Order: sequence, then C-alpha cells, then structure tokens
Amino acid sequence: MSKWDEQILVVNRKEIFSDEKNAFYGFISLEDSRVEEIVKTFEKYEVKRRGDMEEDPSYKQLIGYVLVKDKNTKEVLVYKRLVGGGESRLHGKASVGIGGHMNDVENTPIEEIVKINAAREIEEEIGISFDEALNSLNFVGLINDDKEEVGKVHIGLIYVCEVDKNKVKVTEDDTLKIEWLNSNEAKKVENYESWSEFLIPIM
Repeated sequence: MSKWDEQILVVNRKEIFSDEKNAFYGFISLEDSRVEEIVKTFEKYEVKRRGDMEEDPSYKQLIGYVLVKDKNTKEVLVYKRLVGGGESRLHGKASVGIGGHMNDVENTPIEEIVKINAAREIEEEIGISFDEALNSLNFVGLINDDKEEVGKVHIGLIYVCEVDKNKVKVTEDDTLKIEWLNSNEAKKVENYESWSEFLIPIM
C-alpha cells in the first residue's frame, strides 16, 4: 500500500479551533486552557486517506511528536533526516520530535489511541519496546504552525518520553542520524524543522 493510501486520523479544523477562537501559533503547554478544549475535539476524529488530506487545510491530521530524553542524564535525542526518509519537505532538517500520523484502534478511546500510536512510532524508530514507551509517555502540550505548508494540514500532540539511551537503536539508520546532546547543546542546534524550534524552551 502506498503511504498516500494510509487511513489516518483527522479532525475538521473548524472543530479543533472552535471557529478560530482557539487558534494558536507555536507550542502551548497544559497551562494554556486552550489545550484542554482542543483535545476534547479529538473525540470527533474521522478516518480519511492521507493523500487527500495532505492538500486539504480544512482538516488537521493528528500527529504524535515525542521529545525523547535519557532518563539518567536528561540528554535530548536530536536527529537529522537524511535524503530518502519519509517527508521530503523535511529532508536535511534537524529534529527532536519522533512521531507520525495516527491510525485508528477499534473500540478504544481517543486519548488511548493517540498514546498507542506514539508508542508504536517510538518502537519503530528507536527500538524502545512498545510497553516501555507507552508507560513513559508524558503529554505536555500542542503545536500548530499555519505559516508552513506542512504545518497547515497537521497539528502536533507533544509528548516527552524518558528512556535508557543505551537501549536506543535506530532501525532506519539509512534515513536518520542521531546524537545525544545536553540541554544547552540541543538548544543551539541550527536548521531545526519549525516544530522542533517551538520545543526549544522544554529541551
């Protein structure tokens, strides 16, 4: 199956932002009352073909975006997307977010579906077991960027996941190059994709 035929979770933009009342730019944390209101709208998710949604800004694709830290040193996992990996619009950019599109899980509440999808991405991308990733995920806020073409059709659910960096193994080392940096080093990295730039304050 082509990635464009993947059936993904989306929510109508008017619903998510309550007719733009809750629209925002950048990262907002749990302290912002809009987070709770926006997350409630995820219950109204629909399942649609990814290829159709990439060009339709009237919907927001739900994306899990996980900031991974070592639980002992608190170092941040920073990676660069090499040519050949997933989203061509992000090739060559540095990132601190591991994640991707979300697929439906039958008979499961949406708050569990989003965590299950995020944990699957962690397992696939860096080899941390699904159960360990699921139990280590901490939801910290949301990201939105309507100034970028990619951002116009996505909304990010931001998690922090603390793991043992010695257990991390990159399963797609032909498309991802990783390094562990302390907080100050991570904040100084240049050429971050926009979503990662938004997370600099919590690195």
